[in-house]
Amino acid sequence: MGPIQGERLAETVALKQVVAAVMIRENRVLICQRTEQQAFALQWEFPGGKVESGEELAAALVRELREELGIDAVIGPKIATVRHRYAEGLAVELHFFIVAEFAGEIENRIFREVRWEEREKLDVESFLEADRSVVQGLRSGELGTS
Repeated sequence: MGPIQGERLAETVALKQVVAAVMIRENRVLICQRTEQQAFALQWEFPGGKVESGEELAAALVRELREELGIDAVIGPKIATVRHRYAEGLAVELHFFIVAEFAGEIENRIFREVRWEEREKLDVESFLEADRSVVQGLRSGELGTS
């Protein structure tokens, strides 16, 4: 499991729980670009989303991937947990999981663009701030390798 960042966040702050899928195929990573209408417009992220009250992390990721990409995923190991507070005040705790297996064809249901990008070509600065340490780990090979 990867590092927890942002330990200085006050314990009283309610962190929004978020799950994200790191999907790797032949040294390419599935990345998704937010639309112009979404918060953090046009930034890249990993597919996933908010965990609903009482929902287990893996179940939330299965649901989100079905909603966003139309696939039924098998959730693998957690590779990182990142705590981050955006300047806008949003505080999140993101749980990143490897998703190596899924059924169905990937459909872009909510994003501006969905694509498989070579690990070495991932542009760290184009991602949501909370995702950047994981993106860097994927680029360097520290994360997402067997």
